[in-house]
Amino acid sequence: MSDIARYDLRYRDVFWTTRGYEDRCDRIALRALLPRAGGRLLEVGAGFGRLADEYAGYESVVLFDASAELLGAARQRLASDSRFEFILGDAHHLPFADGAFDTIVCVRAIHNFTDPAAVFAEFARLLRPDGTLVVEFANKRHLKAIARWLLRRQDWSPFSDEPHEYLPLHFDRSPRATTRLLEAAGFRIGQRRAVSLFRLGPLTRRVPATLLASLERPLQGLLGPLAIGPSVYLRARRTR
Repeated sequence: MSDIARYDLRYRDVFWTTRGYEDRCDRIALRALLPRAGGRLLEVGAGFGRLADEYAGYESVVLFDASAELLGAARQRLASDSRFEFILGDAHHLPFADGAFDTIVCVRAIHNFTDPAAVFAEFARLLRPDGTLVVEFANKRHLKAIARWLLRRQDWSPFSDEPHEYLPLHFDRSPRATTRLLEAAGFRIGQRRAVSLFRLGPLTRRVPATLLASLERPLQGLLGPLAIGPSVYLRARRTR
């Protein structure tokens, strides 16, 4: 398997227990971009199944992840629902037949992939003609990074195309470069959303998550073309 970041249950029990605002923002973006119903859906990087309840309109759902611990937690929570399958593996080499899915979702996982071009090619292979991809990536060109660069408090440019490795095997990526990789894989980019716009420690600690998310809701689509949020969501269609 490729070198990718591995997560254990602390990702569920520590990381996400303090990120109610980000969770709400992810769901706002996903509900805006994801077709409400369909046949077969694949979520790559599904972890412990945090977003599984967003797929109620789908006939069958495959939750795919590289972490046996997280996938086991998803299975424990969701196994009573026969619509769900749980598959362990490497997203660079997805073990499914060509054209097996109507929809693919990948949220908070692209930043771990060493070769996103290979992953996007796999997504294109697995989607049926005119299938939908909803993908999120950690954005190198967010407002805080731009401000820090202008103030000379960081030595890397948020406007360059190469990824920035902020932790081992955790990459912020350029919106322009990510779009090019998706297009090269055979996708046509549609809607874009800027997400987690208020992700500032002092703010998220003091302001209720529900209020921050409600303030962000109308801004995600409006600011989406500018790609200035820490997270960027894209909806794309397979064109070939």
